[in-house]
Order: sequence, then structure tokens, then C-alpha cells
Amino acid sequence: MVWTRRAALMGLGGALGVAASCKVMPRLPSTEGMAPPSPPAPGLMNDASRLSPTPIFKHISITEDPGDALVALLRAELKAARAENRPVNIGAARHSQGGHALPRDGHAITFDNGSVQSLGDSYRVHAGARWSQVIAALDPKGRSPKVMQSNNDFGVAAAFSVNAHGWATAFAPMGSTVRSVRMILPDGSDITASRSENPQLFAAAMGGYGLIGLITELEVDSVPNLLLQSSQRVMSADDFATAFTQVARTSPMAYGRLNVARDGFFQEAQLTSFHEIAGTVPAASSIGVTGAIASAVFRAQTGNEWVKARRWDLETGPVAWAQGTASRNSLGNNSLAFYFGKDPRRADILHEYFVAPDRFPDFLAACRAIIPQSFQELLNITLRWVEEDNFSVLAYAPKGPRIAAVMFFDQEISERSEADMTRMTRALVDAVLDMGGSYYLPYRPHETVEQLVHSYPKVDEFVRIKRQTDPALVLRNGLWDNYLAQI
Repeated sequence: MVWTRRAALMGLGGALGVAASCKVMPRLPSTEGMAPPSPPAPGLMNDASRLSPTPIFKHISITEDPGDALVALLRAELKAARAENRPVNIGAARHSQGGHALPRDGHAITFDNGSVQSLGDSYRVHAGARWSQVIAALDPKGRSPKVMQSNNDFGVAAAFSVNAHGWATAFAPMGSTVRSVRMILPDGSDITASRSENPQLFAAAMGGYGLIGLITELEVDSVPNLLLQSSQRVMSADDFATAFTQVARTSPMAYGRLNVARDGFFQEAQLTSFHEIAGTVPAASSIGVTGAIASAVFRAQTGNEWVKARRWDLETGPVAWAQGTASRNSLGNNSLAFYFGKDPRRADILHEYFVAPDRFPDFLAACRAIIPQSFQELLNITLRWVEEDNFSVLAYAPKGPRIAAVMFFDQEISERSEADMTRMTRALVDAVLDMGGSYYLPYRPHETVEQLVHSYPKVDEFVRIKRQTDPALVLRNGLWDNYLAQI
């Protein structure tokens, strides 16, 4: 039987959460009397936050396969945009949350093509392909993406452009698994970039948010698909980093979670690890019908400390005992949409911080002091292992491995909540920077320019490469407009 832990634990939690009486936190701001946000007007685009409405001059969807026709289309858009002094940017799923794939008053391009070709120990993929399409192409060949996010909704070139990571423990971020990219530079040049060919552009485009060139195609490493057995351990959160460091050296995939209930906030941790076992590897599956139950339980945590506590009890109790097997591909073959909120008055907001394992107890202490004093609803935190990235210009994990802390907040859409989120975010970033850590760029633009420069010490090098490659600044987005243009 193929096992999907996330669906199981959330399904069990839902059965208890629905039966519980609701205990609303006193400090949660009320949305009573507030009008829901208006849908985007014609000529506006938004991203996953629903808080980044951006005026767009033109939006086109491109389905052409990589080749001359695609190159010609992109060159035409670049030429027209230069003549009009307008920006250009390409997006896929647009899961970033600060307008990072949105060119203000410019030409927005959406890639909608899922062509994937397996090449043995690598695959060649259209820049707009989603991970679900990569898995569908590789799974019958017995192969798996070497590094991908823990959900399958995202575009492959987008993952390279934010240098994403996932549950795989032995690797640096996704860019480390990319052999080469083909991209159109702002002047229309059609180039290939890799560690040996145009290496400076390759290092800048890796985690460069589409600001260096328009990527059309990538060649990416694959690894054998595996049949994996899970195991779980519960421990004090202060002991987690030591245990995670040991597991990361022996397990092909692993992740952790922390208790987010305010009674015992960040005091306990659970470590889930996977090891390879013999047997027939089943075809890749996903959460499927149980996703609705999982979503209901996940969302029921908002304002309900009872549900948060019961979910943790189940994860560390009955669900932890129900160990099972899954293929490597199945573990990543689930949609993030299962967990999206439906309340138009609230938004799902992610944070992510990277700290060295020996500073993880300090990180816990900072979070315990800062997050509970905010109005924000933290629904989940996942802990991942990221190996050192010593290549990309905008590296978030330099000088040794990092524990990545991915936080999922449910935020009220209001001016006071946005101000509170900004205050809390800056406090967390300051604390992380003080311990030699960093934060992830794709999310809400709440940090200061000074905090970005501190977190990414090579950002001035990135800006220099950008201005040399694109002196007319044709490729622009929210990250450039809000931050990099000021450096």
C-alpha cells in the first residue's frame, strides 16, 4: 500500500477537529465588518499572496516547444518592450508572494508547456514545465528529480530562478542539479549557460529571479526512483538539530516539524526520515481524494488552539506509529492547492529562514520570543536540510549546511495585520541575521534593503552583473523594483 503521511495525519485530525468546540485566541484580530478584497481589475495581475496586485500592460501565454519559434516570440516581446521602455518577465505558477514574477506596466509572459525528455541520468525540460509533468515523464523510466520542492505545482525554471530546495538531504539547492540552461538575454542573444560556458551568467541566473535572461530550456540531473520506508521520532525541539544532522548523513530524504500550539510553542519536534527498502517501486501517486479532508483539518487550525494541539498529538501518536512506504516520486507528487485557504478575508503567507545547525537552539529561542507576541496565525513549520551552496551569487546557504525553517502563516487581509506582519518579519530577520543565518527572498517584501544586503553579501555583485547584461533594465519585477534597484 502506498503511504501518504500528510493525508493520513490531517484526515485523522479532521475527525477530531470538527467535533471540538472552537477556542478562538483573544489576540486574533477580528475581520467582522470588513469587505473582502476586490478581484483583480482588467490589466492587473497578482501572485499567490493575493496582496500584490500589479498593473500589467500586456499578458501573453506561450505554448511553443523550445526552438526557433519560441526564441522568435521572446525576441519580439523584448524588442517591443525596449521600444516602449517597458519591462518583461516570465512566470509559470506565480507562487512567489512579493510580485517577483510581475513586471509593473510591462509584458508578462506565462509559459504553458510541459515537454520533458528523459536522457538517462538527466532530463531536458521546457522552462515552463511543472514538477508534476517531470514526475509523469520520469516515473515510467525509474527516475526521479534529484532535487525538487515538496509539492508538484511549481515550474522547473521558476525553481531554478528561486534556487528552491526540498526534502532531499544530500544536495545543495535545486540549482546545483542543473547542468545547463538555454536563455535569451535582454539584447536578444540566444545563449547556453553552465558551469563551464558563460559561468558568471549561470551563477547569477541561479536564484536570479528571471532578471538575467529569459530561460527557455534546462538540462537537469535525475536519480533513481526509490522505494522508501518512513520512521518518526519525537524529541525536545532543542535536541532536533543534533538528531537532524545525524539523519541527514544517512537518509536520502528527511524533514522535521515543530509543535505550533501556543501551549508548548516550539518546545517539541518530530523528525521524519526515510530509508530505502527492497521491493517493487509503485507508480507515482498523490494525495487524491483525501486531500479535501487534509485541507479541512489544516484550515481548521486558524484561531483554534484545540485543533492545533490535537493535530500535534495525532502526529506524534497514532499517525507516527502508522509507518508505511512510498516511492521517492510520490513524496513530492502532491499539490500545494490542497492547503490553500478559501476565506477571501485571509491570505496564506510563507516565511523561510536558514540557520546553521549549531545555531538552531538560538533560532528556536528567537521564535518563541517573537511569534507569539504577534497577531499572526502560524499553522505549520517544516524543517529541511540544505547542503552548502558555494556557487550561486545570491546564495542563502553558503559556508556549510543549513536547516531551513519553512513557516506557513494565515494572515488577515487588513492594514493592521500587514503592519503587524511587517514588524514581526523584520524582528525575525534581525534575529536570524545576528546568528549568521539568512532568509528566503520569494515572499512578502517586508524586509528592509539593509536586511537584504546583510543576508546576501554578494548582492552588489549580482546587481553589477545584471546592469552589465541588461543596461536598459528590460527584465524587471517586484524584487528589482522594491529592492535591487536601490543597491
